Amino acid sequence: MIPEPLKTELQSSIAHAVTRREAAVGVMKRLQSHYGWMTDEAVTEAAELLGLSPLQVEELATFYEMIYRRPVGPKVIHVCDSISCWSMGGETLLQQLEHHLEISAGGTTGDGAVTLLPCSCLGNCGNAPAIMIGEQLHGPITVQQALDLVGRR
Repeated sequence: MIPEPLKTELQSSIAHAVTRREAAVGVMKRLQSHYGWMTDEAVTEAAELLGLSPLQVEELATFYEMIYRRPVGPKVIHVCDSISCWSMGGETLLQQLEHHLEISAGGTTGDGAVTLLPCSCLGNCGNAPAIMIGEQLHGPITVQQALDLVGRR
């Protein structure tokens, strides 16, 4: 259930949007922040707030890579796997992070702390390879720099 202050904040952002659909990603990101991921309950709540069907919200949620429809760790690492990053060593970077974290891409560490996700593009092609940890973009980044940022073991 959405706390009243958050509900008021979301209603205000929806009211200031040109269309309700325009506000959808922002609403989903705030609900995801509240719940930790975009739960089924959050999809229904977003649909009610936006005046959309749950299916319309689900379609949007599954389209955007930064909206998580399954539980993730509090630290999410996105590794860009676009052609620009791949050609600059992104594949090796992902493999090294998998080895370091002892998980496969798409997985979460055993303690639930870190989720490692490949993503189609971080929009940082001129600084490839790139990763994003939380909301912080890094690139160009070496394997060692990435491992230092992750800081586990």
